[in-house]
Amino acid sequence: MALSLTFVLLGIGLALSFYMAWSLGANDAATPTDCAVGAGVISLKKALILFALFSMIGALTQGFMVMTTIGKGLVPNIDLLGAITVVLAACIWVTFCTWKGLEISNTHSVVGSVIGYGLIVHGTIDTRIVTGIALAWAISPLLSATLAVLVYMALKRVFRRSINENRVQRAISLLLIGSLCFSAYCFGANDVGNATGVYVTVAQKIGNMPDYNTMLLLAAFGSLGIAIGGLTWGSRVVATVAYKIVRLDPLSGLSAEVANALVIFLFVTLPYAAFGYGLPISTSIASVGSIIGIGIAKDRHSINMSTIARLVVTWIATPFATAIMSATIYLLLSPFVPSM
Repeated sequence: MALSLTFVLLGIGLALSFYMAWSLGANDAATPTDCAVGAGVISLKKALILFALFSMIGALTQGFMVMTTIGKGLVPNIDLLGAITVVLAACIWVTFCTWKGLEISNTHSVVGSVIGYGLIVHGTIDTRIVTGIALAWAISPLLSATLAVLVYMALKRVFRRSINENRVQRAISLLLIGSLCFSAYCFGANDVGNATGVYVTVAQKIGNMPDYNTMLLLAAFGSLGIAIGGLTWGSRVVATVAYKIVRLDPLSGLSAEVANALVIFLFVTLPYAAFGYGLPISTSIASVGSIIGIGIAKDRHSINMSTIARLVVTWIATPFATAIMSATIYLLLSPFVPSM
């Protein structure tokens, strides 16, 4: 009976996880594609196809770095009910905000949910990792804005020397598409852990597999959901970031995308190499930071401050909202579900 209940709950949990992955793709497809689409060098449909492909590659090759942090770093372990609770709380919040057309941070949603679960169940969280994540969240938009300005000024100087304007524009357009692919790769590496990282402990116990094999299977499962989400509903949020913050030409779009991708890659890769835990940052916040940097470099009056203000409010509210939701859901469900 207990075994049957375990598999029923696991099925429910994986269904929620797949839906979460779908929501990630739907809400955050804007992150790698906004600059290229906003600059007008690629159609939205083609951009979303590239997003789906390269996000899957990133998830399969580097997704385990952040998955380790979500599944085993913030709290000692996450049981099956806890995994379901964390994903359910994040799903509800992400779905609500996506329906409203708000580009929230899925990373903030999941991290907040895990923290809420950890405080209720374990009475503690790893404050060292939480502090590192919080610092990464604060630094990443500033770093991406700074890098975007530097890249923009450097590229502007390089391409200014060419006398063939058409050739310059073609080169920028191709580089912009390449940066879209790299950014999608980094997105997959950073975000697949948000959908499936909470199941690392549960999957290891059930499958009796090594850490890496477990996380590779979870990454494959999550990346499929991300790809489908981007292809089916990603266009809703792309319009907000690609067109409503600041208008981008190909050169500025390229600069913003390169800066965004580099920041994501650095926070995923370097902390894992140094400490064994990748830092899950908000790819959407890093992206908006790079676009704001370009707006400042070109014409600060072109920045839509009302859009930015609305996004910032949802980003700040998100981890608190999901922490409260996950803690509440766990307390409501735990009397009816035996410990697993």
